Amino acid sequence: MIIRNLKKNELDFLKDMLYESIYMPEDEKNKMELLNSSSIKKYYEEWGRKGDTALLAIDENNLPVGAVWYRLFDESNKGYGFVDVQTPELGIAVTQEARGLGIGTLLMKKIIRQASEDGYKSLSLSVDPENMSAVYIYRQLGFIDYGVSETSITMVYRE
Repeated sequence: MIIRNLKKNELDFLKDMLYESIYMPEDEKNKMELLNSSSIKKYYEEWGRKGDTALLAIDENNLPVGAVWYRLFDESNKGYGFVDVQTPELGIAVTQEARGLGIGTLLMKKIIRQASEDGYKSLSLSVDPENMSAVYIYRQLGFIDYGVSETSITMVYRE
């Protein structure tokens, strides 16, 4: 497994992973409708601005099987896991066929290290409390509950 930075021509895969990261156990919305909604589009629009970082997991067939990314938001354009303007909000997803192999944990460890190298002292994320396996993994990695927003838990990792 290779973990590397996202290339400019791979934004479509990042958008696919953004869609996968939105935990919807029963509510399968139209992919394009969801990705083009204002509350989701903000996670990828104008990708490459200061503070945007994404890593891909590439399998032995040279295919992307997962991604983890973070982006800074501000008070006027908060993400679901917004904490403050110095804390990037993180997202992660692994393709369905690659789940359960430890790829997500590997990606999380790499992005935590990358954030530290980039000078960030914390990361945040938003997770559906019914996604118990994700909540468990995030807690194992050192994320703590920060608050509840609508149907999600906001969690924070601090150095």
